[in-house]
Amino acid sequence: MSAPVFLAEPGTLAGVGTGDAYLLDGTEGRHAGVVQRRGAGERIDVVDGAGVRLRTVVETVDPQGLHLRVQERVEEPAPAVALVLVQALAKGDRDELAIEAATEVGADGVLPWQADRSIVVWRGDRAAKSRARWLATVRTAAKQSRRACVPQVGVALDTKGLVDRVSACVAAGGAALVLHEEATTSIAEAVLPTGVGPGGPVECLVVVGPEGGITERETEQLTQAGAQAVRLGPHVLRTSTAGPVALALLAARLGRWA
Repeated sequence: MSAPVFLAEPGTLAGVGTGDAYLLDGTEGRHAGVVQRRGAGERIDVVDGAGVRLRTVVETVDPQGLHLRVQERVEEPAPAVALVLVQALAKGDRDELAIEAATEVGADGVLPWQADRSIVVWRGDRAAKSRARWLATVRTAAKQSRRACVPQVGVALDTKGLVDRVSACVAAGGAALVLHEEATTSIAEAVLPTGVGPGGPVECLVVVGPEGGITERETEQLTQAGAQAVRLGPHVLRTSTAGPVALALLAARLGRWA
């Protein structure tokens, strides 16, 4: 069974290596020691959310936190093709369900999209609070799925902003796939990036519309910017499930699940 994962504050794992002592304190230390009651001799992993993983054993527990001994330091390389879910804002918690599952599947980033048919609108204080919930969601999902990397959460884009992002992605050697039930190309036939663009690793954007679907105008604008309209399968999925399913298929195609 894999060890539970706890998140360290950014930068605190720099210079920590095999054989070193490490103190897991703060909120994560309290959660591990008080809530989960981790004790001496147990294995836990500490990650920084950016690919560094410390495989450790608990030596002692006290009010400061967990005193750990590092058995191994692992630095997981960034993928050659970053999978980014562009999730349209949806009512209820369907968009959050989508990014939670996408994180577990292996998304490297998520982008909120204010689509034409999105019922939910992010503005002002609501935008900041909603993005904070997305950040908390991917953080928790990354820990649950034992990941060393926490997906980046972008700021909300309107359709013009998304079109610009798609255009830049394709120009850099990446790809953008728009999930559309009327597309004639299946996701299995979509042209994916090789992983090396003019500037190095590239992105594969996966665009998922809201409950009411993507409008013809949005589809036209995105495809004119270089996106490929693709069909996910024989069934129409909810906005909360379409993205994770698409990412799983792409992860398999890219050899991540080999």
